[in-house]
Amino acid sequence: MTRKALSPDGTRWKPPVLSVLALALSLVSPVFAADEPDLIFRRSTVFKWVSPNDTLATYGVDDPEVEGVACHFTVPEKGGFTGWLGLAEQVSDISLACRQIGPIHFKGKLQQADDMFRQRRSLFFKKMQIVRGCDAKRNVLVYMVYSDKLIDGSPKNSTSTVPIMPWGAGDAAVQKCGEFIQ
Repeated sequence: MTRKALSPDGTRWKPPVLSVLALALSLVSPVFAADEPDLIFRRSTVFKWVSPNDTLATYGVDDPEVEGVACHFTVPEKGGFTGWLGLAEQVSDISLACRQIGPIHFKGKLQQADDMFRQRRSLFFKKMQIVRGCDAKRNVLVYMVYSDKLIDGSPKNSTSTVPIMPWGAGDAAVQKCGEFIQ
């Protein structure tokens, strides 16, 4: 007869299978930020016979701190079995375009060069970041995307700007980004 392990309250211990599975999935998941970007489309770039193809994927993400601004970025995604399992280190070639999509309203004070979005690009060490800044002299929001690595980063980057302009007849009072930088 085998003895069942009991917890201090007298109930049986349950195997931590679900906890281990959740932890494994969180490590494999490519998204590191709170909100996942919206996949717009993917386009195959390298055909693979048995495993998934390498692709270019275009995503859209709204700036969580600045209402009325959205960014789109395109990233290469490795296929193959390692890419499918989330184990492949993704390359650092990322393009970025940000635009005003409505009246711009700041939700609060912002830090210069603050992270607007982050996404993991490898299992442990590499991440992509979109950072936001303000060119107060020109009243322009500046977005830069780059990837970094724990050991050696990548100088590959892309920049996009969003001039703060009135949006329609009802948006006469244009906010100044310099007033919202701490």
